[in-house]
Parts: sequence; structure tokens; C-alpha cells
Amino acid sequence: MSEVPVSDAGSELMFDGKVAVVTGAGQGLGRSHALLLARRGAKVVVNDLGGALDGTGASAGPAADVAELIGKEGGEAVASTDDVATPEGAQALVGAALDAFGRIDIVVNNAGILRDKSFGKMAVEEFDAVLAVHVRGSFLVSRAAFPHMKEQAYGRIVNTSSPAGLFGNFGQANYSTAKMGLVGFTKTLGIEGARANIKANAIAPVAWTRMTESLLPAEFESRFTPERISPLVAYLAHESCPVSGEVFSVGAGRVARVFVAEGPGWRTDDLTVEAIRDNWDAVMAEQPYLQPTALGEQAAASLQAMLRP
Repeated sequence: MSEVPVSDAGSELMFDGKVAVVTGAGQGLGRSHALLLARRGAKVVVNDLGGALDGTGASAGPAADVAELIGKEGGEAVASTDDVATPEGAQALVGAALDAFGRIDIVVNNAGILRDKSFGKMAVEEFDAVLAVHVRGSFLVSRAAFPHMKEQAYGRIVNTSSPAGLFGNFGQANYSTAKMGLVGFTKTLGIEGARANIKANAIAPVAWTRMTESLLPAEFESRFTPERISPLVAYLAHESCPVSGEVFSVGAGRVARVFVAEGPGWRTDDLTVEAIRDNWDAVMAEQPYLQPTALGEQAAASLQAMLRP
């Protein structure tokens, strides 16, 4: 992990001259992210379709209210109600940033919906609708911004995963699938954006919002606030952030790196069903673990294990 240069320690991190697009910014986490970035000097495009939790309906009110608040506080912001789940909406959203402020430096993919239902009762439409906003929306907005970031050799993308994606959660097969998909998306963006100084990271937040109030205990409300998530988003969106392709758990003031690792494993030249059964403890061993940062590293590790005497 990279360390912060001593000369930067203690300095205030600002976003003067930077332009940020925040999706789902009319309420909850997105609202908090947009306000913090604006208070730190960023010009913000506040995007929100203004619909219900399940994605139905639309209203210009939430995005307009946040943009107005930013203006009252002395910042600069414009509101957008473009639908991030459509190519046209994503392009229009990035276009709004370019038209209003002339560039785009930061994308915070936060927009999301819920259609919770146990797996046996989940309709195909309920599965597809959630992936459309969370995964397709993050892809489309990032894709629309990517060439502009590449041209200016600078960009920051922050995606929103979830503990439900990392660890699973009853009644959220659609949501969990989408959120874990964003982990792979983030890691690939980190690899492909490296040459152009485009960094992508993801957060897996635990926060009390209208999306989680039915899932979290009531006592979480005062401690797990959106405002205790946004500082991590701002740091990952800042030019000084040293990492890319990483995922972080965050909630109630705690921040922790989440990583995918592979155990040492067990191998034989005569792999059979029974051999796997008889060596299952070795297969399940966790230490010493391998942490590949790309597909090729995992394959190389398997090859090295095969060549060991």
C-alpha cells in the first residue's frame, strides 16, 4: 500500500478546479457525497431521477434541492434528472458537466434501487431492473466520462459496492449480484485506466438511509450516518489518492480495506473426486494466502504450484 508523502500530511484536501458528477445525489449517500465535494471546492453535477426506492416514478425535486443548497453555500452545481441506466441518459449527464463546467474529473457512481424478494419469488424483471441501475448505470456513466478523462490524462471513479455483494444477504440476490459485479468492474477499470492516470476504487458502505432503514436496527441511525461515509469517497476522488482497483468497507467512522485472496491450495497429478474429499482440509486452508491483482497472476501461481517438486 502506498503511503502519503510527509509533505502532504496534515494539509487540507481540496477540489478547486475539479468537476464531479454524483449519481443518485438527491438523497442519502449521494446527497452527502455531493455536498462534501462542493464544500471542498468541486463543481458538482447533482444527478437523481427522483424516483421511488424500486425505481418507479420520477421527480426533478431532489436533484434541484441539492444543487440549490450547494449554491446557497457558495458552491457551484447543476441538477440532472438523466436516467443513468440508458446510454442516452449517461451521455447527457456527462454532457451536462461539459456544458456547465467544461470538463469532468470525478465520477461517483452511487445511483441504485431495491427490489428485494426471496430468490424463489424473484421475477426476472426484478433481477434485471436492479442490475440495470447499479451495474449498467455505473458502466454507462463511466464509459461516457472515460474518453474525456483519458484525453486530459486524469480521472477519478468511485463505485458503490455493498457488504451484501461481498458477503451475501437474504432476499437480495439481484442487489448482491450487482454489487459484487461492481467489484470486478472497479478492478478492471483500475487496470485499464492506469496509463491515463484514471484511478477507480469502490466503497462498501454501511449507512442508515431510506434504502437500508428496513434492514438495519434503529440504533444504527445516529452512528451510521451518510456523513460518516462521504470522507472516504472524497479521499478516493482526490488527486492525491495513491491506490486504484481497491475496495473499502466503511461505516460509523471505520474504514477497512477489503481484498480477495486465494489460499495455498492443494494439488496432485492424479486429481479425483475422492482425492479432493480426502484432502479437503488442505483445499480449505487460508494461510499463506495469495492476493492476485490480475487474472494472469492467479494463473501463474497455479503454474508454479504445478512445477514445484
